[in-house]
Amino acid sequence: MRAAVLAREGARPVVRQFNDPRPVPGAVVINVTTAGLGYWDLGGHYQFPVDYPCVIRGEGVGRTEDGRRVYFGERSVPPFGAWAERTVVPAEEVWDVPDDVDDKLAIALAIAGTGAFVPLRQAGIQAGENVLVLGATGALGQIGMQLARYFGAGRVVAAGRNETALARLADRGIADAVVRIGGGDDAGALGAAADDGFDVVLDVVYGEPFLAALKATRRGARIMSVGVQAGITATVNLADMLSRTHTCVGTGQRPPEDRRRIWAQLLDVARSEKFTIDFAEYSLDAVADAWAAMASSPHAKIVATIAS
Repeated sequence: MRAAVLAREGARPVVRQFNDPRPVPGAVVINVTTAGLGYWDLGGHYQFPVDYPCVIRGEGVGRTEDGRRVYFGERSVPPFGAWAERTVVPAEEVWDVPDDVDDKLAIALAIAGTGAFVPLRQAGIQAGENVLVLGATGALGQIGMQLARYFGAGRVVAAGRNETALARLADRGIADAVVRIGGGDDAGALGAAADDGFDVVLDVVYGEPFLAALKATRRGARIMSVGVQAGITATVNLADMLSRTHTCVGTGQRPPEDRRRIWAQLLDVARSEKFTIDFAEYSLDAVADAWAAMASSPHAKIVATIAS
């Protein structure tokens, strides 16, 4: 079969012939139609060990041998993955996709979507509260802003580094205000947009931007960190944390049935609220372009058509 293959750690993917997956007890062979790419794919940050050469693990939608249309996450049985014509996935990680949900939405609302849904629900947004999404231009951030509104936020502010992507969020009405960070005085820029202070922060980046956002919160604020794109460490001034809470939230570590149930709930919300998400679409043969786009922050969910 044709697949996007990583020859070794740090290698760029190449499309070539790869062995077909064989049936494995307790697993399901899937004919892949659409694959998704995440930042974890670039560094091989998977739930399972990586043995090279391997297919890009990714996530995707496809058809089982008996015709079921299903979603599967980044847990294909090594060395297989979503960026191939076929993969094999543990049965508990294979979830039926409703007929009125397209492949792209099913993929975007799984890892990225639940990464926004779980922390925002845990934050307990109250009606009218002021919410900041830090690192807002990617798929998780876009979903997070719309979820914040669904949970009752009165004002949603988007912060990120790309002015064009931020302007698009404002034009679509997803964000009430936007703040460009990375230009110098991030704390001042966020503070100027915070009114009396943010009540909830959905933090996708951590590092220095997290510290700047913390200064723009009011007492009682809940800061929910779900990503580390700007760094895995931050030195916090204890006074800035006074009467505030900071929680690091993981979703991929939850049992499969919990993740499936959360995903199904989010599908219902997204359909009823008519969520909009930016996608960057590729083909399997264009995997090198998709890989480069992911490395440079695409401000969209990357997906690829594997088979029609």
